[in-house]
Amino acid sequence: MHVNSQEKVDHWQEGTDASSFTKRDYRMFIIPSVLGALLFLVPIYYNGKVTIGVGIMAEFLQSFFEGYLYIFMTIILTLSALGAAYTMAAKPRWIMKSDFLQSLFLIHPFWLIIRTIGAVFAICTIFQWGPGWLYADITGGTVLYSLIPVLTTWFLFAGLLMPLMLEFGLMEFVGSIFRKIMYPLFKLPGRSSIDAFASWMGSGTVGVLITTRQYEEGFYTKREAAVISTTFSVASIAFSLVVITFIGLEHMFVPFYATIVVAGLAAAVMCPRIPPLSKKKDEYYEPVGQQISEAVPENTSDFQWGLKKALEKVQNITSFKQIAKQGFQNVLDIWFGLLPLVMALGTLALILAEFTPVFNYLSYPVVGLLQLLQIPSPVETAPAMLVGFADMFLPAVVGSGIESELSRFVIAAVSVTQLIYMSEVGILLIKSKIPVGMVDLIVIFLQRTLITLPIIAIMAHLFFF
Repeated sequence: MHVNSQEKVDHWQEGTDASSFTKRDYRMFIIPSVLGALLFLVPIYYNGKVTIGVGIMAEFLQSFFEGYLYIFMTIILTLSALGAAYTMAAKPRWIMKSDFLQSLFLIHPFWLIIRTIGAVFAICTIFQWGPGWLYADITGGTVLYSLIPVLTTWFLFAGLLMPLMLEFGLMEFVGSIFRKIMYPLFKLPGRSSIDAFASWMGSGTVGVLITTRQYEEGFYTKREAAVISTTFSVASIAFSLVVITFIGLEHMFVPFYATIVVAGLAAAVMCPRIPPLSKKKDEYYEPVGQQISEAVPENTSDFQWGLKKALEKVQNITSFKQIAKQGFQNVLDIWFGLLPLVMALGTLALILAEFTPVFNYLSYPVVGLLQLLQIPSPVETAPAMLVGFADMFLPAVVGSGIESELSRFVIAAVSVTQLIYMSEVGILLIKSKIPVGMVDLIVIFLQRTLITLPIIAIMAHLFFF
């Protein structure tokens, strides 16, 4: 590429690999990266709560099409199942010629069954067909009318706009600056701080989506991707406020969130150092291999090296059209591939939680622990400690009727710090290429519960009650 010598800018000190970049390279890095940071990382107070720019877009679209999104997504879920069945049976040439369409519709029979169940559940919920426990407000109704519209709009804008953070050097720049913090504490690259912050300010599922993309592009090892997706998929400030308000303790939001931060950091430090996360291999995704190095040469500052890597990243951009196309394909992959699983497995999990005694039986061992920690109403509180595996909001529903404020406080804080729940994050991880299976998710969920519960109970006793 021909470059005008007057456009060259050199910012590297003597002793560093000399690198010259054009003003266009700087603009290509700065403008999209700043825009991406503003949309995904900068907190905004909007409609009485803290959110991010992408969240405002999602909420606007959701409110504009309120009453129609669940119908639209039921059609998408149905097309997802029918398209996969048609592809499996006929293998049409127009699908087989496209790698993307193959990945979307040429799937394992097990996932075809799950997609079909998701479509059937959505149709039954709309028309109230079948048993009442299937389409009840607390099962199929919750997933289709409350969860699916939120995920549809969030993933639409996250999928389309995420390239602003991933493709224009922001991850490389931030990675070099934060590596000295992230690796000693969490044994993770510096760029993982972006995933955590995007979750904290926006949505845990967005953080997992970023992690998935970074893993598949060779920027995280299997261990790093597993750790980040199960440890940093932090519930947003907005969701935390919803939980504490629903459980009737909104006046204690500040100590509540402080407790979440302390307990969450403790789990984030401990979980990566014990199995199953510690046993994951430090190997990169095989089809692409390692595409990252955050090691900084001698005589070069972290800032300089991060800027250099970011500018090299934008120099490799060959087509804006390809980046936009990739974002659009991300959205379709989530709508057709992930949301049918959310509808199917999320509804099944809620049915188990609400209409069977499964979680009551499983929670018997927790009663003794709650008694040891002097939590009031331990028998009533115990199921709420485990039911969050089905959905993060369920513990608040289960615990809202408990008289003790201390018990409700503990339930709310534990539910937010557990992070692993099948209605969203669990399904997203199982669907991804990150090597985290169902057994891993169960074990990590229990680990996080056992780590955070005593910390939350102690802080509740010492400082707030």
